[in-house]
Amino acid sequence: MAIILDGKNLRDKILDNLSLELAKYAIKPKLVVILVGNDPASQVYVNNKRKMAVRVGMHSEVVNYQADVSEDELLDKINELNNDISVDAILVQLPLPAHINPNRVIAEISPFKDVDGFTPYNFSKLFCGAQPIVYPCTPRGILLLLREYGIEVEGKHAVVIGRSSIVGRPMAQMLLNKNATVTMCHSYTKNLEQITKTADILVSAVGKNIIKGEMLKNNSVVIDVGIFKDEYGKLRGDVDFDSSSKIASYISPVPGGVGPMTIASLMLNTVELYKLKNGIND
Repeated sequence: MAIILDGKNLRDKILDNLSLELAKYAIKPKLVVILVGNDPASQVYVNNKRKMAVRVGMHSEVVNYQADVSEDELLDKINELNNDISVDAILVQLPLPAHINPNRVIAEISPFKDVDGFTPYNFSKLFCGAQPIVYPCTPRGILLLLREYGIEVEGKHAVVIGRSSIVGRPMAQMLLNKNATVTMCHSYTKNLEQITKTADILVSAVGKNIIKGEMLKNNSVVIDVGIFKDEYGKLRGDVDFDSSSKIASYISPVPGGVGPMTIASLMLNTVELYKLKNGIND
C-alpha cells in the first residue's frame, strides 16, 4: 500500500516556520490579491490564501471587482500596486472573465512582485534553465513535497499530464531542471497508458478522473493535482485513489495533498519577495 504524501502536515510545518521568522520583523510582508467576479471556487481559494497569510503574521488585502470591470481599469490597479512600496506581492486570481486578456494582465505585474511566478520575465528565466525571482506555486509545492519524503528526482522518468501554464508546463521544466527525463502528455496524446506505465514519477493536472491503477508502473510516485466535484458533489482528483494506491509507492491524496502545498508555496514566495525588496539575506 502506498505511503500518503501528506501536504497538510508539511504545509503546517512550513507555515509555523514562517510565523517564527516573521515575528522577527517589525514591518510585515503584504500580499494583495485581485479577485474579479464572484466565481465560488475563486472566492474559496482567495479566502484560504487570506487565512493563511494572517496565520503566519503577514498583511493580506483582497481587491474585489465586479465581473464587468474593464481591462484598462484592472491594468491601472496593477500599476498602482506596482508603485506602492508597502506591497510586496501581487496575485491576480484566475480565471478572469472572457473580455479580459489574462496574458496582458499578468504581464503588467512587476516581476519583483509576481508572487505566482507567471510574468514573462520569470517564466522565461525558468524555461532558460536560469533561476526566476520566484517559482510557480503548485510545481514548487510538489517539489517540496517530494523532497520532504526523500524522493529523488534526478535520473527518474517523470510523466506530466496537462500542459497549462499554471501547472503542467512549469512542472515539466522544473523537473527537467532537476535532471529528470520528462515526457509531457495532453489531450492529443495517443496511447496514454503505454506512457504512464513507464513513469517513475507521474504528475497529473487535468481535472478529470483519468488515471487508474492498471495504468501505473509498480512502485511509482503519483502526484494528483486535479481537483473537481463529481456528480454526487464529492471532491475527486485525476487519480483513482483506491486502485492506484495498491500499485504506487507514494501517492498524494485529494484533498490534502497538492492543494495545501500550493498555499504554502504562495506564503514562501511572498516572504522571499519581501526579503529581496528589503535586502534581507538570512
